Amino acid sequence: MPLIKIRDLYHKYETEQDWILEDVNLDIESGDFVAIVGHNGSGKSTLAKMLNGLLTPSRGSVEVAGHLTTKEDEIWDIRRKIGMVFQNPDNQLVANIVEEDVAFGPENLGLDSSEIRQRVDNALSIVDMEEYKRAAPHHLSGGQKQRVAIAGILAMKPDCLVLDEPTAMLDPVGRKKVLSTVHQLNEDLNMTVIYITHFMNEVIKADKIIVMEEGKVVLTGTPAQLFSNLEQLYEYHLDVPQTIELAVKLREAGIDISQEAFEVDRLVKELC
Repeated sequence: MPLIKIRDLYHKYETEQDWILEDVNLDIESGDFVAIVGHNGSGKSTLAKMLNGLLTPSRGSVEVAGHLTTKEDEIWDIRRKIGMVFQNPDNQLVANIVEEDVAFGPENLGLDSSEIRQRVDNALSIVDMEEYKRAAPHHLSGGQKQRVAIAGILAMKPDCLVLDEPTAMLDPVGRKKVLSTVHQLNEDLNMTVIYITHFMNEVIKADKIIVMEEGKVVLTGTPAQLFSNLEQLYEYHLDVPQTIELAVKLREAGIDISQEAFEVDRLVKELC
């Protein structure tokens, strides 16, 4: 059984006449790194909120490890399995000290102090923020704040991490560090990751990419499958990393370049 199963999902807000999500059907397996991309208004953030019951379907179903998001008595089981990280890290930090913020979730689970201490230390270590555990969050950079927010979710020990444009407000250095942390969680801890973004260069290592347009899933596939047809991506107003555009043009010119030469280092090796 997939970790997350979405069937015939439709959703609209009370103030809207049009569907925000329409006929969405998806399976997400445990351990997958799934990227959801699309321009603003495509429905990807609304879909993210469906995954842990912040929003519920107008029609259809969202099932997480056998639990339906529409059943109130199952919603806390779902939220223990699905951790959410949002775009603005300032909106997710609740304490005046980093380690107290990370401890907030485990404390609300009623865990004993020794277990909380262990979870906080482990979570901060994973996101490489141990040296800042006694720091005030407002003294941190945007990327550091986002990693603290991720640590707070990790301390709850979810099965799946959903990140809704987590790097949108960060500079390139912070963006790179957060993305590296997320890949580490997926690769080293086998954590399921659902990564929502409009930065196409952030999805080249995903297991599967889902493209959304006007509330519908219009394309799905591996990075190699999607980047082999750039015209489709242009049609949905998605930017394609320059490295990939160059690799495609080199292949069209008859040069033997792998379909998976997405990054600069890989492309250089292919050419050499």
